[in-house]
Amino acid sequence: MSEMKKVLIVDDDVAVTNYFMVFLMQTEIFEPEVENDSRLVQGLLKENHYDVIMLDLDMPNITGMEILKMMKAQGIEIPVLILTGVSDVDLAVRAMKYGAFDYLTKPVDDEHLLEVLDSAMEMGAIKQIMEDLPTEVKSEDLDHKSAFKHLPTQDSAIIHLFHQAEILAEGSLSIFLWGERGSGKSWLAQGLHNASGRRGCPFVSLDCTIYPPDEFSGVLFGQVKDYGGEMEEIQGAMSDAATGTLFINNIEHMSPQVQMRLNHALHTGEYYRDNSTQILQSDVRYIVSSTHDLTSARFKDSFSRDLLYQFMVNSLRIPPLRERPKDIPLLANYFMEEENQHNKKDLKEISPEFLDLLEHYYFPGNIQELRKLILSAIAATTDQILDVDDISSYSRERLTLGTFASTFQPRNLQEIIREQVEGTIKYCKGDLKEAARLLDISVKVMNSYLSND
Repeated sequence: MSEMKKVLIVDDDVAVTNYFMVFLMQTEIFEPEVENDSRLVQGLLKENHYDVIMLDLDMPNITGMEILKMMKAQGIEIPVLILTGVSDVDLAVRAMKYGAFDYLTKPVDDEHLLEVLDSAMEMGAIKQIMEDLPTEVKSEDLDHKSAFKHLPTQDSAIIHLFHQAEILAEGSLSIFLWGERGSGKSWLAQGLHNASGRRGCPFVSLDCTIYPPDEFSGVLFGQVKDYGGEMEEIQGAMSDAATGTLFINNIEHMSPQVQMRLNHALHTGEYYRDNSTQILQSDVRYIVSSTHDLTSARFKDSFSRDLLYQFMVNSLRIPPLRERPKDIPLLANYFMEEENQHNKKDLKEISPEFLDLLEHYYFPGNIQELRKLILSAIAATTDQILDVDDISSYSRERLTLGTFASTFQPRNLQEIIREQVEGTIKYCKGDLKEAARLLDISVKVMNSYLSND
């Protein structure tokens, strides 16, 4: 028999904790422990190991939100499921920003509870494996090296990223990819699919920037069209992906209405096509990406906080090309060889002068810019060696002028302040008064920075 999973249930309502305790004990999977006094939770977390915590938000003495902030400040990495009334959903979504895995509205559906507990434990196991992953890892140790063949690298940070991607690929949770435009998010998404147990199933890719906002829901969910009384069903990407992977790029451009429907599908596995009331089931694995920090104030009103934090439970950042200049020759030669194979070219090499120019360029367009530059030079060359003369005058000027471009990247000031506040609280091991003293502000002002979503 497998080891029982320990669940701590924290709620001041004895009837609620008793119900959950009895229900979870009957599963013979979970070993529940209940606590009705929130003041004792910190001590329990110090003395015991728990796989999951079910935490009520509205409690006397110490609220669930305060417990969550304490856990984050002290680096306690245990998946937390928020228990909340219907009127507290906005507060529950805010709690997800402080590390909560998901929220459950009371009364809780038993089947849904088991599904969410299973996902929470999967996330906890993934985080533990991630923490145990050595800092120095080798590409030879990858189990699915060919899955990432489109992103050749010798950079240790990228190799570490691939190891993390392999760990995430084995699960079923959604994944959020972020990085600058052209950094390789689409290739990484394909690699995640190829390294997963769904690799024999469809991989469907959508880009929110390609379709008009009023047409995207039909592309994603499918639609029913009326042609003079004759109805036609159009499948949509959700159906096309079936039991495979659905990759949605540039998700920040998704309309609020589609976000709401996607969030429902993510929570329940149910969706419907445009102009139809028939409920359909989906077993899709979602990978989404953005070039922006969607947690910033800029997206507060345009992107669903609930949907965002659901996706960001597992996130991977792809470093820009300028942070790994040693990969530039490797990628350039890879694109040259790719063109040789696909279009029967016979290019032998790229000249040292050409490569030197590339290695000292800033590449604001990242890998995609490098690829287009190589393809353009191949189209212009009449030789078997790519040389500086094969670069267009416009591109050559960009390469020269961009050699010493600044690496400064402007950031939202509110984000910088919030990061400093959170870091100071963690440094002070959750002591808010000491953190406020070091920052030379009041506890009230400090909390205002933390609560400003």
